Amino acid sequence: MKNQRQKGEGGSKHKKNTKKLVKVNDRDRFQDYMAAKLMVFEGVLLICLLTLVARIVMLGADNEEEYKRLVMRHLQTKYDSRTIPYRRGAIVDRNGTTLAISDVRYNIILDAKMLREKAEELDPTLVALQTCFNINTSEVRTYIMEHPESQYYILQREVDYSLIEPYLAMQAEEGSGISQKGIWFETVYVRSYPYDTLASDVIGFTTTQGGQYGLEEYYNDVLCGSNGREYGYLSDENMLERTIVPAQDGYTLVTTLDAHIQNIVEENIREYNEEYANDYREGEMGSDNTGVIIMEVDTGEILAMASYPGFHLSDPTNVELNLSPIYPAETLAMMTEEEEKEAVETLWRNFCISESYEPGSVCKTFTMAAALDAGMIHDGDRFFCEGYMAFGEGEHTTYIRCHNRNGDGELTLKQALEESCNVTLMQIGQKLGRSAYLRYFRNFNFGLRTNIDLAGEMRTDSLVFTEDTMGVTELATSTFGQGYNVTMIETISAYCSLINGGYYYRPHMVRQIRDENGAVVENIEPVMLRQVVSESVSDLMIDYCIGVVEEGTGTYARPAGYRIGGKTGTAETSGDGKQNYVVSFMGFAPADDPQIAIYVVIDRPNAASQDQATRRACLLCRSILTDVLPYMHIFMTEELSEEEERELEERGNYLSTLSANAVDDGTISENDASGDNTPDDHTDNDAPAGITIKIDPETGYAIDPLNGEYLDPVTGVPINPDSSIIQNGAGESIGFEEREQPDG
Repeated sequence: MKNQRQKGEGGSKHKKNTKKLVKVNDRDRFQDYMAAKLMVFEGVLLICLLTLVARIVMLGADNEEEYKRLVMRHLQTKYDSRTIPYRRGAIVDRNGTTLAISDVRYNIILDAKMLREKAEELDPTLVALQTCFNINTSEVRTYIMEHPESQYYILQREVDYSLIEPYLAMQAEEGSGISQKGIWFETVYVRSYPYDTLASDVIGFTTTQGGQYGLEEYYNDVLCGSNGREYGYLSDENMLERTIVPAQDGYTLVTTLDAHIQNIVEENIREYNEEYANDYREGEMGSDNTGVIIMEVDTGEILAMASYPGFHLSDPTNVELNLSPIYPAETLAMMTEEEEKEAVETLWRNFCISESYEPGSVCKTFTMAAALDAGMIHDGDRFFCEGYMAFGEGEHTTYIRCHNRNGDGELTLKQALEESCNVTLMQIGQKLGRSAYLRYFRNFNFGLRTNIDLAGEMRTDSLVFTEDTMGVTELATSTFGQGYNVTMIETISAYCSLINGGYYYRPHMVRQIRDENGAVVENIEPVMLRQVVSESVSDLMIDYCIGVVEEGTGTYARPAGYRIGGKTGTAETSGDGKQNYVVSFMGFAPADDPQIAIYVVIDRPNAASQDQATRRACLLCRSILTDVLPYMHIFMTEELSEEEERELEERGNYLSTLSANAVDDGTISENDASGDNTPDDHTDNDAPAGITIKIDPETGYAIDPLNGEYLDPVTGVPINPDSSIIQNGAGESIGFEEREQPDG
């Protein structure tokens, strides 16, 4: 029994020890489990933290600028931060005349919190605001009460500094009590255009979205700068510190335009349209569109580009301001809002680059030059015109007529261009062939953008013929500029290559980019893309085009005292139940050494007949060149008739310094020096309105009105003012001798 008891007791003790061991093992397993779980949790947490850090880094990299703006905005609210605006770059002409500039203005800012903290300054400050800016004091008090923590509220926008000066003077008076910090002036810039309408569709304008149309849009990134920032932050000592990041102003564009030539062109276009308003169709101006481009033939630089009607750059969306000169009052009154908007937006488009038309006979020059260059025709070849050409047979015969229904008879190439004979050009087209014609057509850049540096250039690739769309009759009509569409800038760029030795230059509007200090950032040099015809062909085309003006259809285009070349153009269209025309004249001057090309296009002239309309394009060119050539120091070479002398005397300005008489006998007649010298209402750096040549009574020299230099009265060449003319026995100038400099 004892042994059994002992055995039982031992067994019981063993059981107890076993239970103890089980408890210990369970606790160990639990601890291991919890440790493992903790490790998993820590691992997950670590992964989450790493993911979060990686995400923050990625967000920072992708949205750095956005977060900077958020931080800056927070600093502005919290610690008196503000933006320092950049100044948009100016646009000037080739002589430095300002065409667009950003003027400094000021917003009047109210710091309501500051005025509440210094209540004794409130009343004197409100009185000063009322006195100087006519700001309603009760409205300001109400705002301060309703927004006690506000530190930025605009009371008035875009105030000129001349209005701020009296306020600052009152504030500076001893004992004035006017707050120094409760009111402050924020610098802003306002775009302005000193000449308002001048070159409006070339310059374009700006909105809150940036540049719109023209140079303002094309060069928006160049004209734009970057804002600076002045902001405060708390230092380690809890002191408010300030940091200033200066603004970076935009660059200035130096354009190829000459503001004076541009003004001459626009004035002549305006006078033309006013003269012929209501001439044939009541309630209409002299044309639907009138465009003129003047370009340097050896560089592609545009001296002037204008179309009519234009608009006011100072207020481009103003319906009454921009449309009332064009539409009768009753027509404007009947317009819907949508029609008014559409009419204003039409004015913003630059006709010279954004509208297409059939060019007409101006393009006969390209057909003839292509055939000469390809060797398909030669100078001296003769053609016969019987008034029409027939294409096809039987019922499918198509007759394409010459403008002279009776036929021009036998013609040389030069005579064919002078008489603008369609039949001769169609015969030349047959010799050249479709493939060669289209190859030269593309070389002249027709159907392609010129890539002029202006926003809004039209694509014409779908408006010209290709190998697939040009048949026999299409080739025939294309030879004299009908059946396809082009833009003005395409046509004058191609024409310059005909008269400069055959070299095609890309047209451009900007010659230089400068920073805010006037340092040159980039010079934009002329770009010659290709040679389209040989120099010998170019020489022939110059001679042929001179014949057009001297003997042919362009006689009305020649300005008094000058020899020029050119080609007339007429394209007939139809629409609205009436015949319409696009008439034009393409010219160059001077004849013996072409320096500039001028292209005049009158779209749907208000005239009864084609003959009248074509003559008007020539006369408009004549009027413009009569003013432009003397301004450019291109002197007269031709004898003046009595009628021409009377014409120049009646014009009263822009007369040439030398006439043919001066070249012959070494004198300048009174007629040569006539004109008035009244300046324009322009700034000092603008060109003078007229050119009057005066003779120094002491020396006998002519005086250049543009720079005051002395000129040889015979040659017009600048000379040393301290020299005298040495003449030979015949009284001809053969040189100069130095004259002693007088005392003082």
